[in-house]
Amino acid sequence: MHETIVPWTVNADGPKPLAARPVDSHATVSLTPLSPPRRLLLGAGPGMVDARVYQAMTLPVVSHVDPFFFQLTDRVHTMLAAVFGTGNRFTVAISGTGTAAMEAAIGNFAGQDTAVALFVNGYFAERMSDIASRQGARLFRLDGPWGEPFDEQRAREFILRTQPRVVAYVQAETSTGVFQPGRAICEAAHAVGALVVADCVTSLGTMPVAVDENGIDIAFSCSQKGLCCPPGLAPITLSSSALEVLRARRTPLRSFYLDLLLLDQYYVGAHRYHHTASATLFYALHEGLAAIAEEGIERRWQRHIENHEALVTGLESLGLRMLVAPASRLSTIHTPLVPNGIDEGALRTRLRDRHGIEIMGGLGPLVGKILRIGLMGAGSTRTNVLRLLECLEEALRAQRFEPAGSGVLAAEQHYART
Repeated sequence: MHETIVPWTVNADGPKPLAARPVDSHATVSLTPLSPPRRLLLGAGPGMVDARVYQAMTLPVVSHVDPFFFQLTDRVHTMLAAVFGTGNRFTVAISGTGTAAMEAAIGNFAGQDTAVALFVNGYFAERMSDIASRQGARLFRLDGPWGEPFDEQRAREFILRTQPRVVAYVQAETSTGVFQPGRAICEAAHAVGALVVADCVTSLGTMPVAVDENGIDIAFSCSQKGLCCPPGLAPITLSSSALEVLRARRTPLRSFYLDLLLLDQYYVGAHRYHHTASATLFYALHEGLAAIAEEGIERRWQRHIENHEALVTGLESLGLRMLVAPASRLSTIHTPLVPNGIDEGALRTRLRDRHGIEIMGGLGPLVGKILRIGLMGAGSTRTNVLRLLECLEEALRAQRFEPAGSGVLAAEQHYART
């Protein structure tokens, strides 16, 4: 039996059918087993998945309202709060990626005509601005150079001048590799009665987020970077002040799926059904967090610093310059400038196809100008640093770039000194 499916297209003259294509209902489907390539994921995310996480994902699925599932989410809450550095009651992982958490963080607190002050110095700060604009918020933007943090005094003056209800900044800017200290921002925001939203997507589990110490009211992240899990869950934590604002809301949030009040009732309160959360992804997150607890959070931060410093030493020995000044660098995302005459797309393709290593290029105004190299969680190892430097040198030489020195040797000497 055959049937005809006629797809439609829309053009200036209105909708018209495309050429019909026959579909054979008896056509066979290939049953060849999936065989994805093995990559060393050293880009800006996703990162490498811990072996114990893969193992946990083979466990039997339970439903999203099973008592065991809520025992699991309670354990995740405890470990997640420790990694965030908070005692917040509302510390959960919502179903979705980091962008879902970003939209929840902005959408629940920055509604129509809400005054929002944004610190914009990278691609993901721009995304927060876009989301706030779509919510109808009144935006006040302080724009800064991509690759530099904001000066604390300038940040304070901006907040005191604009008197916002919500302040948003990116703690770890994935597009540039910049770390933004947050205490001055939070202090100024609280002085004018504002809540603070912080994007911690590339710092959670690898660097101190220090939610309570900094005074962050709403912090969010993702599962696929420092927590060594697949994409699909997005950790978020709310201060008691943020929860009070939610509970005082008089009209329902337009988004049902990302309504944090409803998610509070599902995960934390009476376990009232909201959506079908994935037990499998929560098994993964549990093991990713358990691995952090077993390593020790401070030892984990130090491991990332040591590998970060070794990699930067090796990159600079090769003759590459870094976009970000030393004091402002993340220990997770490294952004060397692309040398003159080097095709960065071809360089990354060679690393992937010849060596099985994925790194990423720049975004926005930094397209073609920087590389983005990630050392996060299970991917932040001495072995990976040395392998990357060796393969990067080969890929650079393939484009007739003559390194200033040996990146591998420089990194090894750095490790020997530490």
